[in-house]
Amino acid sequence: MARTTERLNDLAVRRADGRGVHPDGGGLYLQVSQSGSKSWLFRYKLLGKGHWMGLGAYPTVTLAKARKDALAARELVSVGTDPVMHRTALAAHSKQHEMTFRRCAEDFIAAQKPGWRNAKHAEQWSATLATYAYRVFGNAAVNTINTELVLKALRPIWQTKPETATRVRQRIEAVINWAIAHGYSEQVNPARWRGHLDKLLPRRSKVRAVVHHPAMAYADLPDFFAKLRSRETPSALALAFTILTAARSGEVRSAHWPEINLDERLWTIPAEHTKTRRPHRVALSAPAIAVLKQAAKLKTADAALVFPGAKAGQTLSENTMLKTLQQELGLANLTVHGFRSTFRDWAGEKTNIPREVAEAALAHSVRDKSEAAYARSDLFERRRKLMDTWAVHCTNLHAAGVVTPLRRRS
Repeated sequence: MARTTERLNDLAVRRADGRGVHPDGGGLYLQVSQSGSKSWLFRYKLLGKGHWMGLGAYPTVTLAKARKDALAARELVSVGTDPVMHRTALAAHSKQHEMTFRRCAEDFIAAQKPGWRNAKHAEQWSATLATYAYRVFGNAAVNTINTELVLKALRPIWQTKPETATRVRQRIEAVINWAIAHGYSEQVNPARWRGHLDKLLPRRSKVRAVVHHPAMAYADLPDFFAKLRSRETPSALALAFTILTAARSGEVRSAHWPEINLDERLWTIPAEHTKTRRPHRVALSAPAIAVLKQAAKLKTADAALVFPGAKAGQTLSENTMLKTLQQELGLANLTVHGFRSTFRDWAGEKTNIPREVAEAALAHSVRDKSEAAYARSDLFERRRKLMDTWAVHCTNLHAAGVVTPLRRRS
């Protein structure tokens, strides 16, 4: 009587050739490809439908191992469980417990780094997570991180460092979302704010008032600007240009000569250098153009940067401009970014310019969706008049007490 199971032996498996399948019995088959490579298959039927399941390549998987795996698969089928789905679930479970939060964070940062504009952004992510998250659950499987662990990381700094704590929470949430998307975790994100942590932690606005960048009073600006313009270093020129254009320091430090059109008195900041990711046109006043012409005398023959750093091809660092302001000019309590607030205060209190014109000059995004739908113009010509008047204030001591009408009163 022919055997129904264990039909093959090691010698038969080793010598098997020719494309096709060779049954061992009990649903186990040895498959031989056209090239002669061999692998094991398990054939089973579930809910009246036939299925094939791969058990691995021979000789990595021996005949004895293949029979053992086929037996386990048959037992699952006998209780109505699909062995392929069961194996997938086991692999996912193992995968989840292998991936720690730290490893997920490192992979997430590596994946996102090419899209971040600031090269230091990845270092900041790594540093904040190492300081506040890794020490609590860095080596824990990402699938095991719960609300209690997230709160353990956040509570010590939530009251004392609310801005840092908010950033840490957002980064933890982003890493866990990445892990969920990659199948390393199946839970609802324990670091989410709305409808979860907002019920357990006080809002940042309730913990500490928002701290604005220290800013110079606009009445003091003409005196300061005269002192600044007596310096001819790239850093001092960049700071003067920043003040005259009310631009962000990063936009000024990244400015290239092809962006400047002196004939049209125009600086077009490309989208990749703006915070809003949209191109921004800046009207250049006569004093701003004078700064540019002075900067052009300092550039090397191949320098593309308007305000180059100490090393060829590198931008000025933010700290260099800050050092000029705080150490060389003795204003240790001020920041470069604060001059945007000075400009905004002056525009609001000393001119009749509409709010939306001043906001457009600062390249601020329109947050209200209804207002944004109608903001189809960048109000450039009105902004040109505003920047010319601002330059008069910056460069003329007598302009400090004058209210400048930029539109007719109705």
